[in-house]
Amino acid sequence: MPLEPPPTMPPPPTATRRRFLHAGAMSFLAAALGPRLALAAAEEPRRLRMLNTHTLERIDLPYFDGSGFVPQALDEFNRLLRDHRCGGVFPIDPGALDIAWSLARAVGRADGEYEIISGFRSPETNASLRAAGRGVARGSLHCLGKAIDLRLPGVPTSTLRDAALELARGGVGYYASSDFVHVDTGRVRRW
Repeated sequence: MPLEPPPTMPPPPTATRRRFLHAGAMSFLAAALGPRLALAAAEEPRRLRMLNTHTLERIDLPYFDGSGFVPQALDEFNRLLRDHRCGGVFPIDPGALDIAWSLARAVGRADGEYEIISGFRSPETNASLRAAGRGVARGSLHCLGKAIDLRLPGVPTSTLRDAALELARGGVGYYASSDFVHVDTGRVRRW
């Protein structure tokens, strides 16, 4: 006769009360903030796949392990998203990575590989592109590591734009003729 597993004990009352209060607080926040919180508050590991279109370097790493950001992975993303023109590396805002992660999930391509057009941009590169009339903002958030220009093969950039606008987590720029979407962690706006 096989052994039966021992009966499970109910959690102590404090653990139940804590879980109840946490669930209530998260429900209240979810109702107040809508889809922005639902995607941002996920406590599951977050992984991104990216290809830098200028250097052809690839990355496929979890940058959040379910309890916090992974410093070594963030360093790798900083390197991949560097200014390819001068080689300048700058810390990328993990919130920008979270936007990319949330976008891939929102369009049903959680395992898709982003093609990166631009991540960090040095002030010198930004000034040069601006002088060349490339439609670059003087105070671009790329210079602060808070913006990424990207596309996701197999997903129309208009769909990616719409999903980014729905997230309402920062700025969204749509560049149809160049086939990419700009996302940033600045104030919510669109162009």
